[in-house]
Amino acid sequence: MPTPETARPPLPPFTDQTAAEKARLAEDAWNSRDPERVSLAYTPDSQWRNRAEFLTGRPAIVEFLTRKWARELEYRLIKEVWAFHHNRIAARFAYEWRDDSGHWFRSFGNENWQFDARGLMRLRIASINDLPISADERLFDWPMGRRPDDHPGLSELGL
Repeated sequence: MPTPETARPPLPPFTDQTAAEKARLAEDAWNSRDPERVSLAYTPDSQWRNRAEFLTGRPAIVEFLTRKWARELEYRLIKEVWAFHHNRIAARFAYEWRDDSGHWFRSFGNENWQFDARGLMRLRIASINDLPISADERLFDWPMGRRPDDHPGLSELGL
């Protein structure tokens, strides 16, 4: 596992290929639902806005993600690059999850990411909306963990 001091390729400035790779690596990490693993992709003083919550630093990220995945059960996420420039990526995403009462949701959002020279994210701004769905409306049905390479992305799913 990478250490906090390790560079996290691909590094800026991004290209079409490296921006897409960076988004997929982020998706894979988040689908692990391992807060410690996810936090290592961020600078030690990374700043976040997630919905109406503001966070600074890896310990706050770990605490936030621990709470998130205790509430958002059977979480499965897909990310897709919207745009990129130099050390910034704009991504759109959707994830499906259920609460402890068995109600399903599809959460849609956009993220703005800014990276340092080592490829660590120093700024993450996320806007997210939740849509209640029925179990038979679910589209993200792979086994828990990494999305299989042959599973459609957001555009292919019409999202």
